[in-house]
Amino acid sequence: MCSMVKVSIIIPIFNTEKYIKRCIQSITAQTLREIEIICVNDGSTDHSMAIINRYADNDSRIKIIEQENLMQGAARNAGMKIAQGEYIGFVDSDDYIDLDYYEKLYNTAKKYNSDIALAANIRIGNGKTKKRLNIKQEQFVTNLQDKFDINNQPKNPCPTNKIYKKELLDKNNITWPAGVYCEDRIFTLKAVYYANGVAAVPGINYYYFRNPDSTVKTRLRGHTKKLAKDKIQANRDVLNFLKSNNAEIRDGDFWAVTGYFPGQKFPILVKKESLHSKKYLLFNLILVFVRRDK
Repeated sequence: MCSMVKVSIIIPIFNTEKYIKRCIQSITAQTLREIEIICVNDGSTDHSMAIINRYADNDSRIKIIEQENLMQGAARNAGMKIAQGEYIGFVDSDDYIDLDYYEKLYNTAKKYNSDIALAANIRIGNGKTKKRLNIKQEQFVTNLQDKFDINNQPKNPCPTNKIYKKELLDKNNITWPAGVYCEDRIFTLKAVYYANGVAAVPGINYYYFRNPDSTVKTRLRGHTKKLAKDKIQANRDVLNFLKSNNAEIRDGDFWAVTGYFPGQKFPILVKKESLHSKKYLLFNLILVFVRRDK
């Protein structure tokens, strides 16, 4: 292990034996050598960990945590508890990164003394490639609205195309919601909100793989209902956080469902709210829109 860890990379692992080799190779071959690689086995039942163990035998930077299946939020929290790096990054075990990804993120973060540095996020799979976040030039922004805009926070709260200063996360007690989907929304929002700035780094990419076998894609019993419920709650958590902190940002970027009429099981009308507005939707069509004064 290097005496100084510049970036701790946390990888939650759950049954990704088809893709884990590509992921771990892209990390162990990083041009930034002063890293630690924290692999959190989230109750895998396939051969994922056998593959990881082979890499760990030859790379002292790899640490392994074992836990029962508690979902990604809890797995990332477990990794954060033992992380020793100045910055922390997250990679999902079916994704991969450019080989100079962490070197460029780290160097740019240090250049601006930035709490967060981010890169482009590219979605691949099903024969398609799409840039979900395209970084064209190096920038450093400190204004809250600019931080949200450069990250495309409302539409793409990706946690994995970034590094976060560990001090930022520790100081503000920023952890992951456990046992839920859409855990990335409140985590990234809090991190970007409290960050002293966000540095955008062009020329490197995080590759998000549309895994057909992922838990989000697999229609297990109760999954669809839980995913919908967790998404609604995640949006409410984001909106409540912004309201409670009197965030001075553009109205209408962040919306959350806050009411059903006559009830959630068979709603005719749905109420959505943003920071200063609300709207009522009838079968997903806007029926009434109200803009409130600040």
